[in-house]
Amino acid sequence: MEAKIVFITGASSGIGEGCARKFAKEGWNLILNARTVSKLEELKAELEKMYGVRVYILPFDVRDRKQAAAALESLPEEWKAIDVLVNNAGLVIGVDKEFEGSLDEWDIMIDTNIRGLLAMTRMVVPGMVERGRGHVVNIGSIAGDAAYPGGSVYCATKAAVKALSDGLRIDLVDTPLRVTNIKPGMVETNFTVVRYRGDKEAADNFLQRDSSVDGR
Repeated sequence: MEAKIVFITGASSGIGEGCARKFAKEGWNLILNARTVSKLEELKAELEKMYGVRVYILPFDVRDRKQAAAALESLPEEWKAIDVLVNNAGLVIGVDKEFEGSLDEWDIMIDTNIRGLLAMTRMVVPGMVERGRGHVVNIGSIAGDAAYPGGSVYCATKAAVKALSDGLRIDLVDTPLRVTNIKPGMVETNFTVVRYRGDKEAADNFLQRDSSVDGR
């Protein structure tokens, strides 16, 4: 049987990379997206060698709608029938209070976590509907269920991911397609380093604290 195709955004590190490794282990062919080409190329070489799967790298920033559309349009015909879309690309920057945070940083979070996810969904799901098969997996967060100090905007974006997942599921109720919203809690990845604007020590201290707040 021909291997199925999974398209993963934000696949160069963290949960996205973990998803890529898991799908490859199960024999899936992968389309891997991220901004850092070198990391995608390294991951491609490793997964193809280790699991004998095919990997197609598709580097672009999910915030850039024109770039994303051009990249997806450029896919060879044999790669266009995507079976699973994993909307993983996402980030949080800073731990500022809502009345003290950076508007520019908030724009980056909103554009990546919400608009990027919407763009990928809009561009990929119609093909799934046409083919009568597909699964959309949105990587949300427990932060979408409850806000925590210094994270209100990020929490709001993940609450949006939950609402968008629920809404898409309703919109697809008359199709065979499935929609899943996965909500991780604290995860030790580069995600937390980005939260602390590159301060690895601060990120490590955050992860070591006995806390119930979300690290994703």
